[in-house]
Amino acid sequence: MLKKLASYSVLYAEDEAGVRKNVYELLGLLFKEVYLATDGEEAYKLFVEHKPDLIITDIKMPHLSGIDLAKKIRENDQKADIIIITAYTEVDFMLEAIELSLLRYIVKPITEPKLFDALEKFLQAKEKAHLQELAPNWYYDSLQKTITHESDIYELTKKEARFIELLLQKDSIISYEEIEQKLWESEYMSLNALRLMIKNLRKKLPEGTLKNIQGIGYKL
Repeated sequence: MLKKLASYSVLYAEDEAGVRKNVYELLGLLFKEVYLATDGEEAYKLFVEHKPDLIITDIKMPHLSGIDLAKKIRENDQKADIIIITAYTEVDFMLEAIELSLLRYIVKPITEPKLFDALEKFLQAKEKAHLQELAPNWYYDSLQKTITHESDIYELTKKEARFIELLLQKDSIISYEEIEQKLWESEYMSLNALRLMIKNLRKKLPEGTLKNIQGIGYKL
């Protein structure tokens, strides 16, 4: 888990100095970047400026509460991953949490097991968002640039990954001209080079997934 978190950034908002210092130091060991806020308004400004991958906020803060911060974020971003730290377990809070589609809430006191459990949930959500199904039990991971099938993982070259992404984005035939333009860019694409890439890529895909439309291009 530690290695995976190192590629993400986090915004942490907490007004209590002692708690803030301890959690900030721990997050600093785990994440690529940690943006620190002491109140809700500062947290929102940092969110707008940096667009962190994860927001962790205390519920009770000056100027803007954690709930109000989450509401403000949701006005412009429905997918942001938000974890709220709270001392409350009342029904009213639970209803608001459901409406805001929070990734998780942590009931105080904050402990390492509670925090790690929430961070594991964050990683699971991120990994799921990066996976696209190619065939039953076959997935393309846009973050790792790999194709997975059960316990097998196939690493893709830069061109192979870009080709798969084009096919998934367009969901139709990709012409030879588009392949040359998007994959080879300013380089010349020979037929032999294209055939070799397709041959190698097919070894990493289920049989029959990648189809050649003669004289036009390829499709999934």
